[in-house]
Amino acid sequence: MVFQGLANGLTSELRKAPRRELLAVIERQAERIAFLEQRVRELEVLRAKALKNSSTSSKPPSSDLVKPPKPPGPDGAGKRARGGQRGHPRHTRAPFPPEAITAVHRYTQPHCPQCGHRGVRWPGNDRRVQQAEIVPRPIEVHEHWAEGYWCGRCGRLYWAPLPAAVEQGGLIGPVLTAQLAYMKGALHASFSTIQAYVRDVLGLTLSRGHLSRIIQKVSGALAEPYEALVDRLKSERVLNVDETGHKDNGDLFWTWGFRAGTFTVFRVADTRGSAVLAEVLGREFAGTLGCDFFSAYRKYMKDAPVGIQFCLAHFIREVKFLGTLPDPAVVRYGERLLEQLRALFHVIHQREALTLPAFQRRLAAARKALMRESQQAVPDGKEARLLAERLRRYGEQYFRFITTPGLAPTNNLAEQALRFVTIDRHITHGTRGERGRQWSERIWTVLATCAQQKRSAYDYLVAAVHAHFHGQPVPSLTPSPVPLPP
Repeated sequence: MVFQGLANGLTSELRKAPRRELLAVIERQAERIAFLEQRVRELEVLRAKALKNSSTSSKPPSSDLVKPPKPPGPDGAGKRARGGQRGHPRHTRAPFPPEAITAVHRYTQPHCPQCGHRGVRWPGNDRRVQQAEIVPRPIEVHEHWAEGYWCGRCGRLYWAPLPAAVEQGGLIGPVLTAQLAYMKGALHASFSTIQAYVRDVLGLTLSRGHLSRIIQKVSGALAEPYEALVDRLKSERVLNVDETGHKDNGDLFWTWGFRAGTFTVFRVADTRGSAVLAEVLGREFAGTLGCDFFSAYRKYMKDAPVGIQFCLAHFIREVKFLGTLPDPAVVRYGERLLEQLRALFHVIHQREALTLPAFQRRLAAARKALMRESQQAVPDGKEARLLAERLRRYGEQYFRFITTPGLAPTNNLAEQALRFVTIDRHITHGTRGERGRQWSERIWTVLATCAQQKRSAYDYLVAAVHAHFHGQPVPSLTPSPVPLPP
């Protein structure tokens, strides 16, 4: 009632005011309304940016506070049951081969357990169960005596030489050394966890300092094959590259992942700038990089004769972000671009059904339609204009995959390679110095490369440590060159 009275009083005063004063009040109110409307639009944009998630930006899915609901299944479809699904091929574990069998135990029962009648042996219908078991004491302790001698002429004591592997390994032999390194690198185990394992399972007592020295021995064994892969990067035709944060003694470092077709190399650096690309690949690298739109790659593109394929998946997320903004014109512009992007990926998914010339023609046509749509009727919103300008300036870098065989339109390969590194960072909380960073680079490279080459990382570590302890060349991780056709 009070406000109503004030409003009525104000209205009566305005009715008595001269026309000029009324126009001034209306003008001030119009300016105020325009200011508030502009402020509301700005706040809505800020709200949309604050609500960005993994579907509308480059943020990882783990950063989503509330996971978006899964899309509903087809009409009438219930919740899928656990385990194998009808119509899918059955997956069973392959039995151990005969050479892996330690012992065979046979059990007989000639009389039927149901009626007591004597049965007839029916070969080929035996029931076989294979059971793996660890031996009660899974280590052997070998004692090596180097006999001591006194030289009367020299006046000194000397010993017979021990084998190189014994001198190099000390208390822990090559296989167990490789196993502890595998636990540390592949299983994210801490020194405390490894200490508990060797104490409770193996009956050994190892200090944290001793475990650290063991890991550094393995790191030294991996140095040469790691550097060989780093050198190999410079000659690769296509590389996917990405980077993620790394903590070292509380300081921010960056882990860079370089994924080639048959191997992956990791490099931990104190910068996220293009200097890392220049250091690892050189300024003469003439291959093609698949990457995101981060400024370091655009800077490197200016400094080297490199080809760039910017990630289309990242671009799609930014286009989807337009649909969350308050301006209807910007939303419609984003929907137009998404429709053209869907048409482009529809062609990509038809690759196996088309001949190469037809596939490239359709891709080129879809690219042309997307580029044309992106430059037509661009709304005045800042975000829309930025995307339109980006496609205008870097359209070639977003669609290089059309003319470059073996090049993917997205940077998913590099992101997948960094997933293990991200998990390790969350579990171990980083490294504590240069030697730790070198160990991380080398072991992550071994694990990722062996996975690509379908090799056992553990078997490789055993072979590498064994060769290193015996003073022999460490097995290479560099893939053999593909022979040219005759």
